[in-house]
Amino acid sequence: LKPLAHSSLDALRSCDHLSASKQLLLLQNILLLSNMAANLEVGMKLHAKYTDGEFYPATVVQVSTAEKRKAKPVKVNYTGYGAENDAWLPLTSLKSKKLPKSVTTPEPKAKAKAKAKAKAKAVDYSSLEKGAKVQVKAEGKFWAAEVVTVSKDKKKASAPVKVHFLGYTKDSDEWVGADRLKSKALETKGKSASMPPAARKLLLVKPKIAAPLDPGFRPVILAKKAYLEAAKDCTLKLDWALIRADGCARYTLPVFDEKSKEVKASIYMAGVLIQEMIWQRSAAELHLCGPPSVCKALKAAYSKGGAYEFEAMSMPNVCGTPSTPFVVKIVDSVSDLPENKDTPQVCGKDANGCRLAFDLGKSDIKTVAVKDNEVLYSKETEWDVTAEDPEYHYNAIMDAMKLAKAALPKVDAIGGSATGTISADNDATWCDIFPNVKPDVYKEKVVPIFKRIAKDLAGDVPLKVINDGEVTALAAVQAIKKGNVMGISMGSSEGAGYANEDGNLMGWISELCYVKLDMNPKAPTDPWSKGAHRGLSHLYLGQRGATKLAEKGGVDIPDNYKFSHPDMSTIKHEHHAQCLKLI
Repeated sequence: LKPLAHSSLDALRSCDHLSASKQLLLLQNILLLSNMAANLEVGMKLHAKYTDGEFYPATVVQVSTAEKRKAKPVKVNYTGYGAENDAWLPLTSLKSKKLPKSVTTPEPKAKAKAKAKAKAKAVDYSSLEKGAKVQVKAEGKFWAAEVVTVSKDKKKASAPVKVHFLGYTKDSDEWVGADRLKSKALETKGKSASMPPAARKLLLVKPKIAAPLDPGFRPVILAKKAYLEAAKDCTLKLDWALIRADGCARYTLPVFDEKSKEVKASIYMAGVLIQEMIWQRSAAELHLCGPPSVCKALKAAYSKGGAYEFEAMSMPNVCGTPSTPFVVKIVDSVSDLPENKDTPQVCGKDANGCRLAFDLGKSDIKTVAVKDNEVLYSKETEWDVTAEDPEYHYNAIMDAMKLAKAALPKVDAIGGSATGTISADNDATWCDIFPNVKPDVYKEKVVPIFKRIAKDLAGDVPLKVINDGEVTALAAVQAIKKGNVMGISMGSSEGAGYANEDGNLMGWISELCYVKLDMNPKAPTDPWSKGAHRGLSHLYLGQRGATKLAEKGGVDIPDNYKFSHPDMSTIKHEHHAQCLKLI
């Protein structure tokens, strides 16, 4: 402990400018850190912070007193992982009941009160119940506590939760607000769906083979399987219908009794599955039929201010009806719900003659020239989709297509793919490769952009533009000569598509990049949904699936290429492209 003591005392000697009380506080910290080190021994079980900032079960492997190890004197092995994942950590990255609490400077009261008042307005405390285990911030640290009561008195709006600190007398009980609370049950209004305890218990299923660089990954498919197994004897059902212009999607989910704690898991699971189906098929309306409290909760979730506000606000644009609000309706009987309906689109499989094609991704334009099924020209051209003027997009696409056209003696037809919703008439109904174009300009210049490009390039030749993932599905059908195929296009983002048993598209939007893949409530957010959700699939099946793990994978990258850096949390792709090269 000599290196720790000497360095700490040197620090204390340099603090003559501090008040006597603050010097005393610093001395207490030194003594407590020394006690923490003394209490550690090889084989001790504790919780250790991982590179994702979360604490996981671990075992002490070694405690060093060497000078070079003074900053990180404790080596731990994460439970269930090999020695290659062992890490040297500072004392502040360890948690154990055997370790004494550190003392740090408390927040100034005025600042803490201001933060509490601001946060209280946005937090829903309804999920906190008497006896619920929480962590409460005091003197700069979080302490184990339990809820005594939650007040609805307006006078206590800034600090409505009374807590009891475990191991202390009632004299230490306090009224606190969200700024000092950590709890799995707390929900933030208008943000990503908070995961209630019942949902966490049932739906957070650890894979048998954990992801080495993302040990917290909890696949949605395992949650769904676990839920259906747990709810197999439930007699209550929730039915829903997602209605769109040319069809309807239906689903039935068994749900727990309204009076049970597990019903919150039903509501959470239903919200995730509706979200998945919305981004598969699109919807102008959501109709619900089932237990009243479940339907009411989902209606609120898919309305403005709800957990799925992003979907409710996006669907009118996706459906090409921006002035018509998304509708959520509760019906009395399943017979009041429209039947399931799809409108398959017959697709040709032959590329005879002279054809041009483009694929518009979020980081580049891909162009191809084909003559009698043989590729004569293929090129990728980088571009910046964040430009506000769609003339930039038009010129960039035209310039790339003219180079491809030069490889052909004539142009018989043009095909294309793009992210987002493309109408049967080749209109760019809702494409997120034009994220910063203003709505009125979008309607005037972006919606007809593909037809304009085809006409200016080759006159009145046949044109067909579809979703980028659908192109992948059709390519698979062509390659294996079979239907019932799902295609996933992994690039800057992620596209998907589905071809039925006849090899035809379903008329769905297939925007699966916005579908939840990771149930972990602390999974990363993304800039395309503006932080509305966590664990969306394009952060796993696409460029960012690699770049977000670069640092954890040991790749030497600049600080601004690390996933937590603000430069990596925008809709721009330049930094991700450079990071991929380093990977």
